[in-house]
Amino acid sequence: MRILFLGDVMGRTGRDAVVAALPVLRRDLKIDVAVVNGENASHGFGLAPDMAEALFAAGADAITLGNHSWDRKEIIPYIAQQKRLIRPLNYPPGTPGEGVVDMTLADGRRVLVVQVMGRLFMDAMDCPFRAAEAVLARARLGVTHAAILVDFHGEATSEKMAFAHAFDGAVSAVLGTHTHCPTADCQVLPGGAAFMADVGMCGDYDSVIGMGKAPAIARFTRKMPGERLQPAEGEATICGALIETGVDGRALRIEPIRLGGRLARAMPSA
Repeated sequence: MRILFLGDVMGRTGRDAVVAALPVLRRDLKIDVAVVNGENASHGFGLAPDMAEALFAAGADAITLGNHSWDRKEIIPYIAQQKRLIRPLNYPPGTPGEGVVDMTLADGRRVLVVQVMGRLFMDAMDCPFRAAEAVLARARLGVTHAAILVDFHGEATSEKMAFAHAFDGAVSAVLGTHTHCPTADCQVLPGGAAFMADVGMCGDYDSVIGMGKAPAIARFTRKMPGERLQPAEGEATICGALIETGVDGRALRIEPIRLGGRLARAMPSA
């Protein structure tokens, strides 16, 4: 199976780039499942329902969120009825939406997409390890599901790495989001889990993690609130990863994707 995962979509620039590129990537890379993190799609803060629909129409099979899940309040009723949009699994009980989506492909294969959020330097959350354990007690890689993908939304690479090693062999991939900076640690772990600490964002990299430079610099230099941060609007780089799995659901390879914009191009072979 070939799985495409695209990192945090940042503002209009990122949305437009992903909507344009996703159908082409699906075709050229022979993608079976495409997952997109959309939590920054609306002006850098949250996701609006119409933006989610545009990403689904472009070819996203599932959309994940993160710490900006509720910045657009209209997403709350939408997430209750759109099961392919998920927020972190380890939000407290009673939070709207779900943290997993269980999809059945046209050929009958089942794919589980899970999102958890880290706790280091993030909001107080339930334990992502325990939350994932409860789900994976019911889903067995290569038995009940042909692939299991985890989006780990967090700041600390150590927490993401620890999670990936903890569930190596139980999932197909653990892919990091949130920092908006693609890391160079693509690898398949010994038990067969593909890992990348952060896949990066889909947005303008002539920026401060996707936001306009001057207001972001001012916050660091003056230590005072100022102009509201707005997404940079130059050409976007689409960042993500391609994961290919075997018949047992374990990863055979992971390769980074960087397309357009300022970053060095990286495109997997078909």
